[in-house]
Amino acid sequence: MDARLNLFGNPVADKVLRHINSAGKAVSDSALPAATQELVKIRASQINGCGFCTDMHTKDAAHAGQSPQRLHLVAAWREATVFTDAERAALELTEQGTRIADAAGGVTDEAWTNAAKHYDEDQLTALVCLIALINAYNRVNVLVRQPAGDYQPGQFG
Repeated sequence: MDARLNLFGNPVADKVLRHINSAGKAVSDSALPAATQELVKIRASQINGCGFCTDMHTKDAAHAGQSPQRLHLVAAWREATVFTDAERAALELTEQGTRIADAAGGVTDEAWTNAAKHYDEDQLTALVCLIALINAYNRVNVLVRQPAGDYQPGQFG
C-alpha cells in the first residue's frame, strides 16, 4: 500500500508538519505525564482509524515501558482496572474531544470537571492541546492513507 501523497518529501507538508511538531514538542515538554500523553495519542488514533499513529504511539509507549496489558486495554479503558483515575479522566476527555461531531454539546461539563480534578491548569492546557494535535495528525494520515506497521521507536526523534 502506498500513501496518496508523500508527506515526507513534499515541501508544503514539511513546513506545515514542522509547525505541528513544534506544538507537539511544547506538549511533550509539559508537566502532563508522558504515559498519559501516549494513552491519549493511542486512544484518539484508534477512534479516528489512524493505523499509522496507532502503530507509532503503541510502539513508543511500549518502548517507554508501558506494559502490553495496558496497551491492549486502551480501547476498553472503561472496563479495565489498569488505569488510574487521572488517566481515565484524560481518556474520557480525549474521546469526547475527538468525537465532537457526534455530540451536539461537545465535551460535557462532567468530563471537563473530572479532568480538572486530576490536572492543574498547565497540565489541562497541555491535555487539550494534545487532543487537538493528535486529531490533526490523525486526519492528515487518514486522508493520505499513510501505511502503518513499519514505524520504529525514535524514528522521527
